[in-house]
Amino acid sequence: MISDASSGASDQPSEPTAPAPPAFDIRAYLASLPHRPGVYRMLAEDDALLYVGKARDLKKRVSSYFQKNLASPRIAHMVARVVRIETTVTGSEAEALLLENNLIKTRQPRYNILFRDDKSYPMLKFSAHRFARIAYYRGATDRRSQYFGPYPSAWAVKESIQVLQKVFRLRTCEDSVFSNRSRPCLLHQIGRCSAPCVGAVDEAGYRADVDAAVRFLRGGHQEVLQEFEQRMHAAAAELRFEEAAVLRNRMTALSRVLHQQSMETGTDVDADIIAVEAAGGRICVNLAMVRGGRHLGDRAHFPSHIDAIDEQVPGEVLDAFLSQHYADGEVPPLIVCALEPASPDTVSLLQEQAGHAIVWARQPNGPRRRWLEQAHDNARIALARMLAEEGSQKGRTRMLAEALGLDDDLDALRIECFDVSHTMGEATQASCVVFHSHAMQRGEYRRFNIDGVTPGDDYAAMRQVLMRRYERFAETSEAQVPADVPIPHVVLIDGGKGQVEVARQVFEELGLDIGILVGVAKGDHRKAGLETLVFADGREPLVLGVDSPALMLVAQIRDEAHRFAITGMRARRAKARNTSRLEDIDGVGPRKRQRLLARFGGMRGIMAASVEDLTSVEGISRALAEDIYKRLH
Repeated sequence: MISDASSGASDQPSEPTAPAPPAFDIRAYLASLPHRPGVYRMLAEDDALLYVGKARDLKKRVSSYFQKNLASPRIAHMVARVVRIETTVTGSEAEALLLENNLIKTRQPRYNILFRDDKSYPMLKFSAHRFARIAYYRGATDRRSQYFGPYPSAWAVKESIQVLQKVFRLRTCEDSVFSNRSRPCLLHQIGRCSAPCVGAVDEAGYRADVDAAVRFLRGGHQEVLQEFEQRMHAAAAELRFEEAAVLRNRMTALSRVLHQQSMETGTDVDADIIAVEAAGGRICVNLAMVRGGRHLGDRAHFPSHIDAIDEQVPGEVLDAFLSQHYADGEVPPLIVCALEPASPDTVSLLQEQAGHAIVWARQPNGPRRRWLEQAHDNARIALARMLAEEGSQKGRTRMLAEALGLDDDLDALRIECFDVSHTMGEATQASCVVFHSHAMQRGEYRRFNIDGVTPGDDYAAMRQVLMRRYERFAETSEAQVPADVPIPHVVLIDGGKGQVEVARQVFEELGLDIGILVGVAKGDHRKAGLETLVFADGREPLVLGVDSPALMLVAQIRDEAHRFAITGMRARRAKARNTSRLEDIDGVGPRKRQRLLARFGGMRGIMAASVEDLTSVEGISRALAEDIYKRLH
């Protein structure tokens, strides 16, 4: 007897099901690819982006991934997961480079070697003011001002500013301060500024100093020294001995700076020195910068998404660094590196992007050889330091997991920590910091402005921030958890039993596991190292001990949450106080506030302005200017 599977079912006809999409035929797709430049994207079964690459010839490059023998085990593992390929044709390989880097930075594919976004490199700025200001600068550039750099670190920029102050006596003050000075500042008294704000130097003389500083930064060191010497002799011949003494001191300062720098004397050379070192399963790319013949220092870079180091990886890492570092930045005419790029087209592509010839020096001599040796030494030192710190941090993570009874993957362990900060109830703000992959994840930090609670009520503030952070997970199955903010394994609360009780109530209301809540209670006399861990699920409080690596990690995360909360609170408090001081003045409405702030560059400039300066702002009468001045002083 054959049973009817549809017996007992409704007589209503079932809705037709949509036909399944046809399977993606990789071989047919490869055959259809054009011999043109472009970008290709490898996707997995769940449409996860595995890899993004650029190609001069899409057909040849993409087809090369599906050969029998692949040199890199990492790439072979990636190809095994590919179920679909997407391509975008571009006008040139340079255009493909830009598109590739945009996709890498925004999507962060699993099998691409990733470097931190290098837009954070600082620069030295000469403003467009007729008495140009020198300043530390980050961000987009404009055509009116002059920019020098990029510099490998903030320290290198600030050191250059100090040199320019000592030798050329250029101003560093804000324009709002400059326009309101009535007497020279301390920098003029110690010989670091020529005081153009009060007319101690005329516009032509100051411009000559700016031009000399620009020539110095571009490598004209001897030219500047000769100019100073000529001016010194001319001043002495005309019996202007004080001016001659000043020029002599500036020559001495400049000579001392040049002696301290590792440079090619008399040359105007811009170069990047790149050293690649591998050890302990990790790899370091150290970049040293030479601008205008002056060695500005270096910075170590540690790529991510590298599971194992083999003989193929250093070349791939170098290619990834070159394409990502120079995608939006200037390429110098000289690159010194002992390693050859993995792709033979890399240098020609950089030349196309830069618009000028690039010399790739693998076996340099003289000063360039010393630069390269120094870069490799610094790369090895940075790599050893990173491995030591990483090993120590992993040990702390393991000890904390054992202390809390966690058996999860240590690399996946996620800890979120909360703190509340305010000043006598004013400008209350809460912070959430994230520890993941054995490191603090600054990109995932969040601040929460706390409103609608009684000033100074820390319990209500903690309730609000936890509710806002975790209410999205209420009654949510694990399969539906948002990918952008996963549920942490541990939630640290900076506080004792009271704060933990508030957190327990919130988690029970949201239907979340209270076992992940851990309070960090201060010890006797609030002394560091005597903290007690307090649990919300009834476990006995845990005292780890002063020398416990687990407690060191807890203290590190807790202190970071406190720092992040208090800096945000201070900024919010300052903004509220500054705004309220103008709002409290009768006759100063939103439009006049905006004009005042724009004219003087902020509250500090407004407070430094005289009554006459205030009256120069449109809509500010003499009487109102006097009222503003009295209320702010």
